[in-house]
Amino acid sequence: MALGAVLLLLALAGRGDALRSLGVGDGAAAQGDYAVDLNATSFDAFLTASREQFAVVEFFAHWCPACRNYKPHYEKVAKLFNGPDAAHPGRVLMARVDCASKVNVDLCSRFSVDHYPFLLWGPPPKFANTKWDRKQEKSEIKLIDDGRTAERLLKWINKQLESSFTLDDKKYENENMLPNNVSDPKQVVQAIYDVEEATAHALQIILEHKMIKPDTRDSLIRFLQILVAHHPSKRCRRGSAELLINFDDHWPSNLSLSSQDSSKLLESVAADNHKICGKEVPRGYRMFCRGSKSETRGFSCGLWVLLHSLTVQIGDGESQSTFTSICDFIHNFFICEECRKHFYDMCSSVSVPFKSARDLSLWLWSTHNKVNERLMKEEKDMGTGDPSFPKAIWPPKALCSSCYRSSSRTSDGPLQVDWNEDEVFPFLVNYYGKTLVSSYKETYIESLQGKTQVGAALSDDASSSHAARVPIGAALGVAVASCTFGALACFWRTQQKNRKQRKNWN
Repeated sequence: MALGAVLLLLALAGRGDALRSLGVGDGAAAQGDYAVDLNATSFDAFLTASREQFAVVEFFAHWCPACRNYKPHYEKVAKLFNGPDAAHPGRVLMARVDCASKVNVDLCSRFSVDHYPFLLWGPPPKFANTKWDRKQEKSEIKLIDDGRTAERLLKWINKQLESSFTLDDKKYENENMLPNNVSDPKQVVQAIYDVEEATAHALQIILEHKMIKPDTRDSLIRFLQILVAHHPSKRCRRGSAELLINFDDHWPSNLSLSSQDSSKLLESVAADNHKICGKEVPRGYRMFCRGSKSETRGFSCGLWVLLHSLTVQIGDGESQSTFTSICDFIHNFFICEECRKHFYDMCSSVSVPFKSARDLSLWLWSTHNKVNERLMKEEKDMGTGDPSFPKAIWPPKALCSSCYRSSSRTSDGPLQVDWNEDEVFPFLVNYYGKTLVSSYKETYIESLQGKTQVGAALSDDASSSHAARVPIGAALGVAVASCTFGALACFWRTQQKNRKQRKNWN
């Protein structure tokens, strides 16, 4: 077997456990288990790929009576941090390793396990491909020496996180779980996962409501082209490219099909299991965009972050075409009718074509603030807003004091700000561009999966004597994806700019 295939199998061995920890398991796990079971095969790859800030790893032996008695305590704490109903997702990964299994003997020896249960704490990547013993100085991995009950373990964790979590915390019921993303710019790095989920959810809505029609398919192709080049998540860029490659197979340009044929096409798409941002993107696992109530923030927040991220990463020559693509996408595929109409009205009010990314990103920022002003009043009157995240003019001074020249507020009106746009634009570029994009690190597992998927796609194309006809966006997507967005991306973007400039109004 080829080395690459072996590595892929090793890396994917832990996938079931990873998904189970997010509530997407295969049903084999014992009911009530929230901690992730790892072994020597999956340990390093899984912890390298972990999105949590910290991890607790319990080393135990299944034959140990004390370990069996301790499991309910460990699970109580794991329930707070792992799984789709976690009160505090994204903070701590709770995992376990059975040292009584022969395959794990060397792994447990790596961490100098000398009694059971044996608990260690540290940033997940620090556990991968390393050795540890309690004599080490300046190690980020720590021995948890006071965690023999659920209460004591959570108290120890709270001390490390400077938090006040309790065992009774529930999803959407404890304000301590909410990220302080209003005043802490570092929190936006977690938004990458919300953007991935929003992208996946948007496509799911489009498919479920059969929204791809003769008069809408072109606008979706153009939007996917932008995602291929500029989505902040690499796996979403790959997924968008793959969707473009197969677009004409699923939605041919002549969509005059019978209802029966249309249903067959939808079934075909579902059978191909199109997951635009990868199969591992969880549902309901929001971090940055998580509201204090289940019906607030979430999808719409993630979509806004995506749009802002796109506008700060495009080139000047792409500004007008990106504006048109965003407006058409919202107009054709955003399912909230009132929101769609309001947004498109603001798009229609633009009379002069955009000539720079700066102008477009500032327009979207200003538009977002206008939406917030409108919703601010409506939510206040109706009592439908999120009490922990009320709509506000953005950014606040805590994030960008230099963005403000002056500000004033009437007794019952919104904040009136004289903005310094020369400061606002670089802030947007840093916040939605550099900070957000740099937060996404292609993991070991995703890297192997991506290489396999791209390689398979290229092999299929090369071996076929009857290449499928694809739209021009798909061809561009193939070029970018097949080169792993390397040197050819520059050439592709130059060609794209030249073509779009010819089509622009100027």
